[in-house]
Amino acid sequence: MLKSQVTKLTLLILLALISIASIVYCSQIPVKNPTYDPSKLSSTTASSQKCPLKIMPLGDSITDGYFVPGGYRIDLESALEKRGYAIDFVGSLSNGPDTLLDRNHEGHSGWRIEEIHDRVAEWLQVFPPDIILLLIGTNDMAQLYQVETARDRLDELIDTIMQTAPNVKLFVASIPPIGEPKLNQRVIKYNQEIEQLVNQKQQAGKPVTFVDLYSILDFKDLPDGVHPNREGFRKIAAAWEAALLAHLFHLDPP
Repeated sequence: MLKSQVTKLTLLILLALISIASIVYCSQIPVKNPTYDPSKLSSTTASSQKCPLKIMPLGDSITDGYFVPGGYRIDLESALEKRGYAIDFVGSLSNGPDTLLDRNHEGHSGWRIEEIHDRVAEWLQVFPPDIILLLIGTNDMAQLYQVETARDRLDELIDTIMQTAPNVKLFVASIPPIGEPKLNQRVIKYNQEIEQLVNQKQQAGKPVTFVDLYSILDFKDLPDGVHPNREGFRKIAAAWEAALLAHLFHLDPP
């Protein structure tokens, strides 16, 4: 009887150790290879990553996929999976076509920076990600909502993300152009502030990366002057993909 209890206890300990090892292994994100050139990567090359990377698409209607339900997530999921990477989009919302296998996200149409800030700690605790793709500020600019302090609100949002999820890898994008010229001048200024802010965070040792979306989009990609069409979302997906490959995955050139 005693021998049986010891055997069961040993088995439970082994199972616990295996579980802990699995959690630790799956929490490790491959690091950047400084010699890696993503432009030279073949479509079939993949890293040794075994566990799904949990990615939270975070932002407003562009993340949601206005005009194109699923937005950039459609092509980003397809591109990473073709390279052999397992990903898991996380968030409280869900939308997209049948071809988008994982439809979760945190893209809230019409929301400004402060509104995302008010809820982000909750989302990070309920849906803890490895990676966040943050694209926010278009509504602040379009609504002329305290645009002079938009940078400060973004700073607070980034700090809250880092405090709530200190191990997360945060990618912060510039926002797309806006068709109205005066508003677009505000967008240009805000995007410059985003890049400067991200550079400051990096210098402070924070795992934050700037991704330029503004320069890759033309007004023909924005049929209403704000929201991307299908081609615009393809371009955004490609920019996210390049950033992820360059800054996260340890890959050897083919």
